[in-house]
Amino acid sequence: MVFQQPANEGLTGTEIIRYFTGYAIEFNVNIPYASYPFGGQVAKRKALNANLNEFSAKQQFKIIKELCELERFKDNPKVKDIKIKLISRYSQFAGVDAATEINETLIEETRHWLGGYAESLKLFQDALTKFENKLFTRNILDDLRLSLELLLKAVLKNDKSLENQIDGLGRHLKDKGCSKELINMFIKLVEYYSKYQNSYVKHDDAVIEEEIEFIFEITSSFMKHIVKLSS
Repeated sequence: MVFQQPANEGLTGTEIIRYFTGYAIEFNVNIPYASYPFGGQVAKRKALNANLNEFSAKQQFKIIKELCELERFKDNPKVKDIKIKLISRYSQFAGVDAATEINETLIEETRHWLGGYAESLKLFQDALTKFENKLFTRNILDDLRLSLELLLKAVLKNDKSLENQIDGLGRHLKDKGCSKELINMFIKLVEYYSKYQNSYVKHDDAVIEEEIEFIFEITSSFMKHIVKLSS
């Protein structure tokens, strides 16, 4: 883990003690290394892991997540990767509903309508989990885009990428009795949506939180409308 690295991008031995004694008090846990130097030439890696192992899985999740969110690690790609893996693999410990951060009704409706599309729903939920844990990276956009793309593949019964679904989606909306005006607006929005997504595929910069909220809501609106028309 990056936190055990020496130099200024990791935690010092003193910092390990400071953070872990704080968590030990918070959770009423005894830790083996509560002072520095550790003694016996114990490496920081060993001390950190030994202390961490004294906590429950849920407590470990909180500790690692909060260490990842320290200001000093804000632009550290290794720490970002650790946090993404943590959230993806152990989301059951997150304990916060992201729907409270964005349009809760729309999110819940989208989950409901995606019930028959397991792959799409899983990716949508993955993006939601990352959002609730403030992982405002391109990875969220990837999940949302692929969630919509998989839904369209299932509904339109083809294997095309999102940007190549425009014509087929237009025909589908027409077949379902949508007005010409709605079809034109819907298609244009999907085109702009695809272009926006493609612009972020070219780099891995963090995206703006307010934009993520908008992309979540417009993706949800797309998917809810598509599924309702197809049911």
